[in-house]
Amino acid sequence: MMSSPDFQSLLSQFDSRDMAGFTRNFVKDLKSAFTAELGIEEDTDWSGVLCLGMGGSGAGGLFLKALSDDSGGLPFVVWNDYGVPSWWGPEWLVIATSYSGNTEETLDGVREAISAGGTVLGISSGGDLADILSHSEGSTCLRVPAGQMPRSAFGHIFGTQLLACWELGILPRPSPEEIEGMLGRLSKASLESDLSTDSGIAATLSRSLVEKEIGIVAPTCLGAAAYRFTCQLNENSAKFAGVTDIPEMNHNEIVAWASKSSHDRALLVLSGNGLHPRTNSRIEWMLGELESKPTWVIFCEGESLLERLLYAAHITDWVSIGLAILTKEDPSDMHPIESLKSHLSSIQ
Repeated sequence: MMSSPDFQSLLSQFDSRDMAGFTRNFVKDLKSAFTAELGIEEDTDWSGVLCLGMGGSGAGGLFLKALSDDSGGLPFVVWNDYGVPSWWGPEWLVIATSYSGNTEETLDGVREAISAGGTVLGISSGGDLADILSHSEGSTCLRVPAGQMPRSAFGHIFGTQLLACWELGILPRPSPEEIEGMLGRLSKASLESDLSTDSGIAATLSRSLVEKEIGIVAPTCLGAAAYRFTCQLNENSAKFAGVTDIPEMNHNEIVAWASKSSHDRALLVLSGNGLHPRTNSRIEWMLGELESKPTWVIFCEGESLLERLLYAAHITDWVSIGLAILTKEDPSDMHPIESLKSHLSSIQ
C-alpha cells in the first residue's frame, strides 16, 4: 500500500501563491506592525467605534470588538455592508479597512461617513481609500505592506488596527514585556503547528476533517476567531462550515448536534482559559454527551484574551491550508470572488 504524500509535497503541488509562506510570517508581521511609528495622538473623545471592512480585511474588526467587550471602554460595532448604520453619527470614530483600498462596500461607507462630517481612520496598502482620505481633513490612512491576499495579511492588518487603538487610547495596551512574551510564545506555537512538520496539531486535525462536514463551536469571547476560521475554510479549503457561540447554541443548535443527523459532521470546539465557569460546564457536558465523531477541542493557549485569539487564528489558518491541499484545492485560489468583482465592475 502506497503512503500518502507528505504535506510539503502537497504544498509544492497545490499552493500556487505560497499561502503557507505568508502564514509562516504571521508572527513576524504582527511584530512589524506593533513596532511601527503611526504618528497618532491619543484621542478618547468618541462615543464608540464603527469598523468597516469586508472579508479578510474585515476580520480584524471582530477581534477589536472582542477585546473591547472584554476590557475596553467604548462599544465597537462591526459593519460588513454598504453605507453606515442609520444610527451612526460623527461622534463615532470610523475605522475603515480595505487591504486593496478598493473594496466598494467599504468605500461607500467611507464616503457616506465623510459627507456627514465623520472622522475616518483607514488601513490599506493604497488604492482609492488612501486617495479619498488624503483629501478629508481630520482623517488619515495607515499603510500596510502590499502584495498579498487580504486573508494572508492578517498580521499586518490586525496588528496595525490594534496598534492604532492602543495609541488612540481606546483599548488597553499591554506592557512591552507582555507583548514580547506573547510574540515569543506565538512563535513557538507557529513552529510546532507548521504543516512542514507533518505531525503537529494542524496536520493531524486537517487529516481528520477530509470528507467531513464541519461545525465550529466557541465561547462568545473566542467567537471572532471561530468565525474567521469558518471563512478560512470557505476561502482556503473551498469547504462549507458552520459556526455558533456558546452559550447561545445551547438554546437551539445543540438539539441538532444530539440527533442522528450530526453523525457525519465533525465538531470542533474552541476553548481556553478565562472563560465563565458556567461556560466551562456547558462545554464539558457537550463533550461528554454529544455523539458526533470526530470531536476536537482546540485549546487556545495564551495569558490574555488577545493572545488566545491570535493563537486560534494562526493554528486554524494552518488547518484550513492543510485541508485544502489534502483535497487537491489551491488555498490561494479566489476565482469566484475575482469573477464577481469583474462582473460588478462591468455594470457600474
